[in-house]
Amino acid sequence: MRAWIRRFLQRPGTLDLAPYRRLLGPIGEREDAVRELDDAGLSAAAGKLRRDDGRELDRAEVIELCALGREAARRQLGERPFDVQLLGVQALLSGRVAEMATGEGKTLTAAIAAAGYALRGRRVHVLTVNDYLARRDAEWMEPIYTQLGVTVGWVGQSSTQEQRRDAYSRDITYVAVNEAGFDYLRDGLCGSEDERVQPEPGVAIVDEADSVMVDEARVPLVLAGTVEPEGAGDPKLVRVIGSLRKDLHYETDADDRNVHLTELGSQVVEKALGIDLYDADNFSRLAAVNTALHAHALLHKDIDYIVRDGKVQLISESRGRVHLRQRWPDGLQAAVEAKETVAQTESGEVLDSITMQGFLRRYPVLAGMTGTAVAVGEQLREFYQLEIAAIPPNVPCVREDEEDRLYATLERKEDALVAEIAEQHAKGRPVLVGTLDVSESERLAKRLLAAEVPCVVLNAKNDAEEAAIIAEAGCHGAVTVSTQMAGRGTDIRLGGRDAADHERVAGLGGLYVIGSGRYDSSRLDGQLRGRAGRQGDPGGSVFFTSLQDELVQHYGKDEIPAVEDSSEVLTDSGAQLAVDHAQRVAEGVVMEIHRNTWRYHQLIEHQRALLKQYREQVLTTDVALEELEKSAPDRVAELRESVSEEVLAAVARQIELHHIDRRWAEHLAFLTDLREGIHLHALARQNPLDEFHRAAVPAFNRLRSEVRERTAETLEKAEVTEDGIDLGASGLRKPSSTWTYVVHDNPFGDEAQRAIGSVVAMLRGKRRRR
Repeated sequence: MRAWIRRFLQRPGTLDLAPYRRLLGPIGEREDAVRELDDAGLSAAAGKLRRDDGRELDRAEVIELCALGREAARRQLGERPFDVQLLGVQALLSGRVAEMATGEGKTLTAAIAAAGYALRGRRVHVLTVNDYLARRDAEWMEPIYTQLGVTVGWVGQSSTQEQRRDAYSRDITYVAVNEAGFDYLRDGLCGSEDERVQPEPGVAIVDEADSVMVDEARVPLVLAGTVEPEGAGDPKLVRVIGSLRKDLHYETDADDRNVHLTELGSQVVEKALGIDLYDADNFSRLAAVNTALHAHALLHKDIDYIVRDGKVQLISESRGRVHLRQRWPDGLQAAVEAKETVAQTESGEVLDSITMQGFLRRYPVLAGMTGTAVAVGEQLREFYQLEIAAIPPNVPCVREDEEDRLYATLERKEDALVAEIAEQHAKGRPVLVGTLDVSESERLAKRLLAAEVPCVVLNAKNDAEEAAIIAEAGCHGAVTVSTQMAGRGTDIRLGGRDAADHERVAGLGGLYVIGSGRYDSSRLDGQLRGRAGRQGDPGGSVFFTSLQDELVQHYGKDEIPAVEDSSEVLTDSGAQLAVDHAQRVAEGVVMEIHRNTWRYHQLIEHQRALLKQYREQVLTTDVALEELEKSAPDRVAELRESVSEEVLAAVARQIELHHIDRRWAEHLAFLTDLREGIHLHALARQNPLDEFHRAAVPAFNRLRSEVRERTAETLEKAEVTEDGIDLGASGLRKPSSTWTYVVHDNPFGDEAQRAIGSVVAMLRGKRRRR
């Protein structure tokens, strides 16, 4: 009872681990017998667990799997899984999210659980956050899988279609979650079963589950097809917008989320372009002006994006890494590219898209692991129906987490930050500094060099060297300045990669983690702190904050007490409460955006599921021909006299698949336009979500009948021979190329703010006309 009460107070809302702990004794008792087996005997024992019915492992089988997995890891990797790792295995096998601290062996834990699912005939995807981890973990764990008699493969961005198909055919596939989602979207447009690479989903084990399932839950994965570039990237327009000045030609709101032209700004733009911006015939030009203005005023180099290799590359807010395939909606992307004078990338229309949350919920069995799950337990339960199993560390954490050092101004904070880093470096203690963005990391690095403190910078610009940099971050005297990426998935060992200097560094207090400011989420603060103190090592952490930090200014400005500007640490409890309050407000805003966004996407995902189910019927049966026999019976009878039944069925299938895909793309475009303006209904005291459903449901209900009509119309006019049909000649042209990317769901900020901003802008224009 005492242990239960302690668990409840420390980890509220988490599962009781007692049922899992009861199996540790029997697993340990089985260990000696398993160790006596030779390699063939070990593989044969694992083979006895194999079933093709997908049934869950029972108690005795879980014990056997853990004993065999422990021995396979000892033989193949020289690592014997700890008891706490076997608790994690059981949590994953139960479809839970296992919270395991940094350095506790999540990769090995996931491997044993994945093998357990695979032995029951379930196809397993281990979803990682990037290609590097997918390949590293697959190759690292492969000897264990081979020993247990299951196959493994991995998929990366550069994988060919055949390599993807081969990797997905294995029992277990390691793949970055974005890449798995893109493969799903591409498969959804296949014209034949042979073109698909990804089988039906079975089990997903999500690495860094908090980042993937919460931070990026509302991020849509997009499949696009080529169209003409949009006007926001017009060089002349960009030059005009680039000449405008804040507070003179344009103004932004307090949060820098919305921007609008002043009366003078509108006059300058109209004169330069030679048009009346507010004329009804110039609506598209006005939209391009607003997009270019957003790129100029609200998107900043080395904060929102970087320019590398002649390309604009977006920085993931949740990971601090470059998203190689992330972009803004095409008009905004083109505007930023023109602003930075780099080659404009192809624009495109959306052929299909799905949110990360929608993609993950397709898996019948979903599990995950991360170092910070409890903090997002509410979201995991609400959006995924997942419970948290908080796994204790193998060795208690002895890291010393200090109170924030709070200063009145940014300047005072940065002076103190540089002085602290220099002091720790002089002692030889390794320091990892977590900054908020690329720009800040580079500014701090310059100040450290000026103070004669050598440092290594890890940010989105050199993310390819991430593993190598992080591996040496625990060396004696090392100073590493990093953005939020901070090496998730890679351990920082005291004394360097080989831990040769471990005792010397441990004697100095271990790795010292310093945050240059609070993140928008306390969970992200915890992730940064968690880089130190792995596996019972000594370590420390502290955050330097100021009342001028962006977080405080945006979310807690009204709570800031009057304080004197001093180089000393502020001890006013009210000042610290202002920082804490700002972070809580930020967390609440993010949670509400997530909840609100999913309310819209829930309907879209439901409609997608219905349409994909019907598309699968068309792809795998002759239902298209059966429908045409009803809607175009004379034409079908005519074609039966000149072509075989097989050719006719194939032609009907090709035509209907094309129109299904075409109408779905049109429907997505309609929903996007609908949602862009739906919050204007709030101004009329209507429920925006109800109004969205009121328009979206009838539109979808008409979709299938319109597909049938178009299919019949095409067949009436098409030339069909024994060789089939030329879709292009029949006017059914597909995009000349397709590509995938990730896009911010609300690039212009909160919808309500945007609605109000649009109305204000409209009223300004009308007032100016008078």
